Amino acid sequence: MKRFLTGIVAAGLAAGFMANAAVAQQSGTLDKIKASGQISLGVRDSSIPLSYTVGNGKYVGFHTEMAERIVDDLSKLIGKPIKIVYTPMTSANRMPLVENGTVDLGCGSATNTVARKKEVAFANTTYVEEMRMAVKANSGINGIPDLNGKKVVTTTGTNEVQTVRKDQAKNIDFHIVYGKDHADSFLMLATGRADAFVMDQSILAGNIASSKNPGDFKIVGPAIEIEPIACMLRKNDTAFQKAVNDSIARQIADGSLAKLYDKWFMQPIPPNGRSLNMPLSDATKEAWALPNDKSMEDYSKK
Repeated sequence: MKRFLTGIVAAGLAAGFMANAAVAQQSGTLDKIKASGQISLGVRDSSIPLSYTVGNGKYVGFHTEMAERIVDDLSKLIGKPIKIVYTPMTSANRMPLVENGTVDLGCGSATNTVARKKEVAFANTTYVEEMRMAVKANSGINGIPDLNGKKVVTTTGTNEVQTVRKDQAKNIDFHIVYGKDHADSFLMLATGRADAFVMDQSILAGNIASSKNPGDFKIVGPAIEIEPIACMLRKNDTAFQKAVNDSIARQIADGSLAKLYDKWFMQPIPPNGRSLNMPLSDATKEAWALPNDKSMEDYSKK
């Protein structure tokens, strides 16, 4: 009887938990933010220049600052100030953190893909990236065909892992190693534990610019893949998704997003005060002119 009653209590608690979770899901992120007065903003440690830390718990970057402006607009929408809680994410845990409600808006360096859309939703694209690779300047490596017998590093949990594996199957004999984050991957390249680092061009350029000797590295080869980068949010929350996209549209329309891009991609940035010198691409201009949440696979069809 005791065991039977314990089972009933456990089942009741589980049912209550599921009911509460269902209510929370129905209420949506905007209601959650309004009730708590705060938003959990997912940020990255080393996705330079999109989202990264400069120490002491301070996060900066193109997407970080854009997200802060989104929060300002959300504050006006709900009629009260919103405190930002900066929540560090990694490539491996970012989607689970969004799914389970730990992160309300993840604005790091996530590529919008069909597979990821099964787990999370994406805001409209705010940056179109090219996947390329960084190597030592004296390596003699100029493209994927030169990787035979080499070690290639990419970051755990990124879309690049699948792309590198796909290329590896094309009779190119290289070994894949993994960094725990972008800084770790770049360190593996810098210290000779890897011969090439495959990642988003902006992240490669940002890590090179932040290194002690930028001239020791170069970005090589044609684009391996075209990737639409966007903020992540929970699925099936249309009101919150619309509010985020409305803010992005406002930032595009008033020119503030273009100024923000210039600040982080064309001007000297912390920590070393060097510029990435990456002008706004035609693909990003098109994404701003015709706002959309197309996946990487849609770009591949062009």
